[in-house]
Amino acid sequence: MTLRLTDEDEQALALLADAQGISKQEATVRAIRDAAARRVHEDVVRELSTKARARYADVLERLGR
Repeated sequence: MTLRLTDEDEQALALLADAQGISKQEATVRAIRDAAARRVHEDVVRELSTKARARYADVLERLGR
């Protein structure tokens, strides 16, 4: 697989890799995994928040008065 980057993105990737002392390949993989983990975490938090708001709606309403 080939990753096509703009010159600006290539430079940003090189800076990221250099800062972490890793290859650009590893920096790319880590960035993808980090982004995916954040997205999954945000989705879980959002779902739990929705459930908690529904479960405690009456309490939250009373506290808001």
